[in-house]
Amino acid sequence: QVQLAEFGGGSVQAGASLRLSCTVSGYTSKMNCAGWFRQAPGQKREGVVVWPTGGGRPYYGDSVKGRFTVSQDNAKNTLYLDMNNLKPEDTAMYYCAADVHRPPCAFLVSEYDYWGQGTQVTVSV
Repeated sequence: QVQLAEFGGGSVQAGASLRLSCTVSGYTSKMNCAGWFRQAPGQKREGVVVWPTGGGRPYYGDSVKGRFTVSQDNAKNTLYLDMNNLKPEDTAMYYCAADVHRPPCAFLVSEYDYWGQGTQVTVSV
């Protein structure tokens, strides 16, 4: 089992920045891909960024390219999502997720085996 827990959400104004963190515990060696996803009220959960945890290029959703940056600290077993120039349309519950399947990493929600509980990001005009 892999356990994930997100932190760092909040309410900000448009143009602000936030950093989300996701701590990972358990059988972390099972992780081959990780992702950040988000779900707005009444909307389907969508991929924000996915990447191979063993190293490699992350893939960003078109709506966040150039504004969001993912990173990971293996010593701390923590994943990060730096979000800059936030827009009201970024308002959503944000989730980190882990996939045991080998890369290439998918944007498909159904591919991810383990999920955190989510952290809310609200961006006002």
